[in-house]
Amino acid sequence: MNAVEAENLRKSFGYVTAVDGVSLSIPEGGIFGFLGPNGAGKTTTIRMLTGVLIPDSGKVSVFGDDVHQNPIAAKLKMGVIPENGTVYSDLTARQNILLTGKFYGMEKDLCEKRAAEILERLGLTERRNDLVRLFSKGMRQRISIACAIVHSPPLLVLDEPTTGLDVYSRRLVIDTVRHMNEDGSTVLLTTHNIDEANALCSDIGIIDKGKIIASGSPEKLKKTFDTSRYVEISFDRPVGKEIFSAPGITRAEQWGDKWRIYSDDPDIAVKHLASVAERDNLSIISIATSNPSLEEAFVKLTEGI
Repeated sequence: MNAVEAENLRKSFGYVTAVDGVSLSIPEGGIFGFLGPNGAGKTTTIRMLTGVLIPDSGKVSVFGDDVHQNPIAAKLKMGVIPENGTVYSDLTARQNILLTGKFYGMEKDLCEKRAAEILERLGLTERRNDLVRLFSKGMRQRISIACAIVHSPPLLVLDEPTTGLDVYSRRLVIDTVRHMNEDGSTVLLTTHNIDEANALCSDIGIIDKGKIIASGSPEKLKKTFDTSRYVEISFDRPVGKEIFSAPGITRAEQWGDKWRIYSDDPDIAVKHLASVAERDNLSIISIATSNPSLEEAFVKLTEGI
């Protein structure tokens, strides 16, 4: 059984179609990344998947329970962390977690045990009795995550969970996501951080203009653009872009103190660069070849290339 099945979801707001026929199958046990530019329809889709919005057409099920026909059963299987965390500012960190556990029908002793474990994992044990309104954004987000995972949900849904967080909070959030997945939770993650998606996700779906335009593993999506390999090179002194003009080289871009030379055949590019260095008496400081990144695949797909 798939963790999530969404079929032909559509949602419009007035004359604007935010989601246009989105279908998703998210396998149980993995981490599914949901990527797309701003305004592509990610958050609207997430809100339909979690039952916050009713689609104009289409249906969603979570572990077999229809989200709109049987919402209580479906939502009990979810832990949801929206883009803007939902915690009670006038309660303490511990009180927020215990209250959420009560909403999910957890026994008091089990809930208190889970709250202590989660606060420890998220580095908040010493602040457990402080009011959340005194917390930084990163700490508030950690409490949002604590509330979402207190009942060990089979499905964990995170909408941009690390946006605007400091390095320490971001690392704790990512470690917690991995830990929940290792403990058996399927994870659905929306993010703008391509490196984060590449490191965390077993499968990825890319949405643009309300439609799913690509899906698959990160490596599969990268290989879609296998012809866009590049050579990265740095010389001992500045050079002009014109020296990279040669048959087989499609474009050259400056990256800090380096150049990226794109070619269908990296061998041709490397040999040209070596001959240019010899001709112009340049010393090569560093040189490396690379396969396309997930970021490149994302940009090409959403640009319609």
